[in-house]
Order: sequence, then C-alpha cells, then structure tokens
Amino acid sequence: MHIVVAADEAAGGHRLQVLTGSGEPDGAELTVPAGGLPGVVAQHEAAARQAGTTPPRWTWERTAAVYPGLLAAGVRVERCHDLRLVQAVLATAATAHGSGAGGPLPYRPVLGPLPADEAPGLLPPPRPGPEQAGLFDLPRAAGPGTAVLAAELRAQLGAVAGAADPRGLTVLLAAESQGALVAAEMQHEGLPWREDVHRRILAEALGPEPAPGRRPERMERTVERVREVLHAPGLNPDSPQELLRALRAAGVDVASTRQWELVEWARSVPSLAARRQALVEPVLEHKKQARMLGANGWHWLETWVHEGRFHPEYVVGGVVTGRWAARGGGALQIPHVVRDAVRADPGRVLVVADAAQLEPRVLAALARDDALAAASRGRDLYQAIADLGEERGSELTERPQAKLAMLGAMYGATTGQSGRLMPHLARMFPRAVDYVERAARVGETGGQVRTHLGRWSPPPGPEWDAAQRETGTAEGERRAGALARAQGRFTRNFVVQGTAAEWALCWLGSLRTALVRGGLDARLVFFLHDEIVLHCAQADADRAARLVREAAAQAGRIVFGRIPVEFPVTVAVVGSYAEAK
Repeated sequence: MHIVVAADEAAGGHRLQVLTGSGEPDGAELTVPAGGLPGVVAQHEAAARQAGTTPPRWTWERTAAVYPGLLAAGVRVERCHDLRLVQAVLATAATAHGSGAGGPLPYRPVLGPLPADEAPGLLPPPRPGPEQAGLFDLPRAAGPGTAVLAAELRAQLGAVAGAADPRGLTVLLAAESQGALVAAEMQHEGLPWREDVHRRILAEALGPEPAPGRRPERMERTVERVREVLHAPGLNPDSPQELLRALRAAGVDVASTRQWELVEWARSVPSLAARRQALVEPVLEHKKQARMLGANGWHWLETWVHEGRFHPEYVVGGVVTGRWAARGGGALQIPHVVRDAVRADPGRVLVVADAAQLEPRVLAALARDDALAAASRGRDLYQAIADLGEERGSELTERPQAKLAMLGAMYGATTGQSGRLMPHLARMFPRAVDYVERAARVGETGGQVRTHLGRWSPPPGPEWDAAQRETGTAEGERRAGALARAQGRFTRNFVVQGTAAEWALCWLGSLRTALVRGGLDARLVFFLHDEIVLHCAQADADRAARLVREAAAQAGRIVFGRIPVEFPVTVAVVGSYAEAK
C-alpha cells in the first residue's frame, strides 16, 4: 500500500491519499491539519506493527522535505518511495540508446523539474517561519497535490514494469528511497564529536586559536621558514602564483605547486634528495596546515558541531554513479588528523565497519569471472592476485602491483606501470578485463551503460557530440579521439562504481532493518561509500557487529543472488574513530 503525502498550501497542513499497489486512489483524500502529520504517520506505522502486516510505503515528492520534520517529532517510518530520486534514475534510463542492453524505458515523467536552486538531495531540517504553526510543520510552499504525485507514481511503476530487468530496477529504486531515509536519520542523529578534543588537536598542530584574519602561531612560524628557504621575504604562500614564482626562483623546477609534484621533484635525483627535500619540506608543511585550518579549523568547528554532534548534509545519489555526496561540512572527507574528535558518548561505543576491496569484488561478480571470484574468497584480494601471478610466472607478483593493475583496469589507466601490467591481469582474469573493456567501447561510441540493477550512465553532452562531427582536421580528429577515450574511461568505471554503490545501499538498508527489528540500542551515524559507523550501547556492540557482517552478506545476495564472491567487512569496536584504522 502506498500513501501519498502532499503539502496543503492553503491550510498549512497536509493531504494524504491511500493508493492501491498499482497507484490508483483507494478511498477519499484525507486532510491533515497543521502539526498533525507526525501523529497520523505514527498511527499507521504502529497499526502495521501490531497487525504484523507490511507497513505503508510513504510516497512523497522528496524525503528531504518531509522526513526531517517527522524525525524532529520522534517519528520514524520503515519504508518510503522518493519520487524525485526515482525520477532521476528512470529519466536517465529513458535515454539509454546504443548500449544493446535493453534500450530506453517507456517513461514520461509527470512531475516537472525542480526549481534550479533546489537540489534533489537532503535539505536541513525545517525551522519555524512566520507562516508556520510550529517546528513540525513544513514550510507552506506551493507544491504538487496528491493527484499529481499519484500520477507520477503510476508513470514510474509503469516504467519499471516495462524495463528489461524489472526485478533489478525494483530493488534499485527501493534501495535508493531507503537510502534517503537513512541519510535523513543520520543527519538527525549526528556523529558524536568532542569539541574539546578537536580544539586540542588544532592547538597542537597549529597553535592557539588566532584572532580573526590572523594565522595561527605555528602556521605563522612555518610561513617564515618557507620565506627563509626560498629567499622570498614578502612571500604569501597562500597565493599559488606567488609561491610558484618563488619556488622556480629558488631552483625548484615544477609546473605547479601541487603536493605530489613537489614530492616527485624532491625524489627525482636521489643524490640530491636531502638538499631538495629541505627546500620543499616547509612548503609541504604549510600546505598540510592550511588544509587543516581551511577544512576542519575553528570556523568549521563552530559552524558544523553543535551540542556534541556533527550533522552532515548527505546528498543521496549526488554522483551520477549513485554514490552519495555531501553539501558542506566535508562529511565525506573526515581526515585522519581530526578523527580522534569523533568519540562515543559515555557507556557507548563506535562500531566501525569497512567493506574490504569492494569494487574489485563487484567486478568479479559482474563479469562472472571464476578466477577472480576464487581470489576474493577468504583472503586479501590483492595479495591473492600477486600470489597467483607468481605461480604463473607473471611479472605481477607483488601486492602493490596487483592493486595498481586492478585499479588501472577499472579506471582505464593505459600508460605507465599500470598499463604495462594490464596484459598480465588480462591473462589471469580474462572475463573481468573484457567486461570493463566492453563498457569502455560502448562509451567511446557515445552509448550508455548500466549498473547491475539498472542505473544508466548519462549520455555524453553536446560538446562530445559536436567534437565527433568536427573531425575534418587533424586537431578536430585529435580532440574527438581524446573525448571519446575520456567517455570510455567514464563508462568503464561507471559499471563497477555504480554497482558497488548499489551494494552499499543494500548493505545500509539491510542493516537499518536489522537494527530496528533486533531492538538494539544502536544508530547509524556515518556512511562513506564502503564504510559504516554505528553509535551503539556498549552492551549491544557484539550483536551490532554481527548484524553488520550479516547485512553485508545479505546485500550480496540481494544484488547478485547466490554467487561464489565474498564481500567481507572488517569491524572494529572502538571508543574513538581514530582507533578504527
């Protein structure tokens, strides 16, 4: 059963419409007064639990616009259908020409596009405005009514029914909507964060908190060292242009001030490594301090951490492959240097789980490569590849080589050591390499590829199309070839990264359900592509760790069925996030 939820602009409340499984109205529309939605939703959820029946699937335009208000009122739902997230998946699938894998979907959206300033990701929880009766009322912005939302749902259900793989697409769309619930719940819950520990880390690395507009004390001393070694008394090292001129004047022959280039320059002449390192070391130290100050300094702390919690804003499906993104706060880039500030509350622990070498294992499952599947079982995948290479007399005999070659296969590296090792990898795992090569060829010809469950890559844009038409000159042919190869690298990785994102969504969803049904005092508080963090009562830590592993195994079955590929996760029960790795 679907229950459509639409804002009632005139009354300041909501309108609800129960729908049949096919999306047709079932009874009259219900008007919910201002402030009444949490109570109505809670009643429906409780009634389903008491009757032992499947709870309703709440169907709304955007989870991000409704669910935070429910969470603020203490109400959680088990299932939803996020029309905007589903629309984004189906709209791209509807353009899928040229891949030979099912063709376009029969999908014509009913909902028009969102306003340009409203991204489809998670929005901050609503705050009472002058036209709101209370915190739990949504802003009275005009929006589609239940009839339009129901019509969009029917269009989506029809598109899924007409897909080449309706089962896979159904799983994907359910997981995407479930992910929206998880994202809202994690933002509501917040990641436990010790402000005092963070301030101590900053003081040790940068010095005491400076006055506005001033550099911290330790950072200022580093700047003086940079000026001294480069003989540039007035240098502003925060200006890339000034710094590059000063480096070149001091004999540091680099094309940019990027860290990797400075490190490479220092190592390029072994006999001069010590002298060269002395020139660039203060510059590298300043870069490190500047990153810390900018990304996680005092301003970040005051902006994003409140009452002992960091509340990141997740954007579900924010990357075209289906990976999540984050809006502000750098939620997906918590650097190791500040992770000790992420600490469990008294009597609680952090359960940190990491899916090991996820993307190569996904490739083994996608390609049905028996050899790579065997290498994935019971051990470190990269080491298994290196051992196999040694057995076969291949050049690929070291773990770092195996990792480099596998990443090159998935990301399209064709030069350097990765390119040199590719033939060896292809002989060991022909099906896996052929799978990504075929995806690359589809991209190079302008086609679209799909993940295992049915998320399609977007078609190349107008610039690509124009370049492929303008090949009458050598320069035009070169440009067309470069763009075609770039598109091939994109589609090569899309099939693997996108399917890995599907696995991770199913992992999250399975774990969320298991935690609720198991009655554990544990909350999901952080997610990063292939890593999950729970904030858990110490007494429930062992059970939570077991559920994390079971959810990973279940995710593999949901996405791929029963296959001989393992998706192991490492689990650490710690007091501080820094202790997990």
